[in-house]
Amino acid sequence: MTAIRSSNVDSSNEILDSETFDGVVHAIKNAGDALFTWDYKRSREGLIKLYEKAKTSQWNASTDLPWETEVDVDKLAKDLAASVERFNQLRDVDRSPLGSWKEKEWQHFTGEMQAWSLSQFLHGEQGALICTGLITTTVPWIDAKYYAATQVMDEARHVEVFARYLEEKLKNRYEINPQLGSLLDEIIEDSRWDITYLGMQIMVEGLALAAFGFMHMLVNEPLLKRLLRYVMSDEARHVAFGVLSLKEFYSGLNSKEIRERQEFAYEAALRLKNRFFAQDVWERLGVEPKKILEFLKNNPDPGEEMFQSMLFSKIVPNCRKLGLLDAGDGWLRVKFEEIGIIQYEHFIDTSEEYALLDAVSPPS
Repeated sequence: MTAIRSSNVDSSNEILDSETFDGVVHAIKNAGDALFTWDYKRSREGLIKLYEKAKTSQWNASTDLPWETEVDVDKLAKDLAASVERFNQLRDVDRSPLGSWKEKEWQHFTGEMQAWSLSQFLHGEQGALICTGLITTTVPWIDAKYYAATQVMDEARHVEVFARYLEEKLKNRYEINPQLGSLLDEIIEDSRWDITYLGMQIMVEGLALAAFGFMHMLVNEPLLKRLLRYVMSDEARHVAFGVLSLKEFYSGLNSKEIRERQEFAYEAALRLKNRFFAQDVWERLGVEPKKILEFLKNNPDPGEEMFQSMLFSKIVPNCRKLGLLDAGDGWLRVKFEEIGIIQYEHFIDTSEEYALLDAVSPPS
């Protein structure tokens, strides 16, 4: 059984009910086994190296970031205007449901999209916090338990900084996007420890790493820029952790088990691709999301496809490293070709890349 139930999801955006995620506390049942190991031998060199790197790369969210920085929200929106260029076809005054919008409305929209994106980063980081806590419990290797414990601290710090930035600087926050929320639920519900790895470490964190890099490239605001850089250095280690652990495990699975992982990766990719429609932003701005969705479907913009595919630049090479692209009859390769992301397969995989993204190095 694959972890994602909706096997008929297509690559178009879908509008989902957000009421499932209303409220302060959201409960998910998890039936995974808690595994002790009495084998304390340190035998996995890649994980040992990663663990040592994690211990020397810790940073303090309270003292290492310039929280005294005054943030000009309007200037920040202008910095990030390029991030919403993929919606430019909505400026068509003759046909668009937003044809009456002026520059003031478009700048407001950019600011809301910025708050929405950072909010989804926040919620995704809490998902990673929960998943990594599960990994420390369910993974059978001591080296992986050691490293996962450092990642729990990393993820707590990431939740802290995104929540603080949204509350103190933007004074604006969105609830979790239903597509992201349903994916996190199903990753957590699955009792197989490697699905937690694949869903969170490879898929969700891989896409987040690319999204952080895109925002970091655009933004000039010093607090957010440094915050993103620190988080990116942690995230690269987290994705590398998934690659190093799963590569060993997947080499021992049979063809049926590998196909289940391929199907999971594909459907997770569709969920992540669809979440960027941001229906909750349109709702807050008083625009009917269905009208926007219909217009975008009928008037596709190459910029949107380029933006969405770029976010998979970390995921595809890591799936190749894991052997998932071409396992069996190459099913996942065909699926990634269909949704237009296969061109990233020969980008550097994160198990080799993480050292290049280091933001906190010990004194030389």
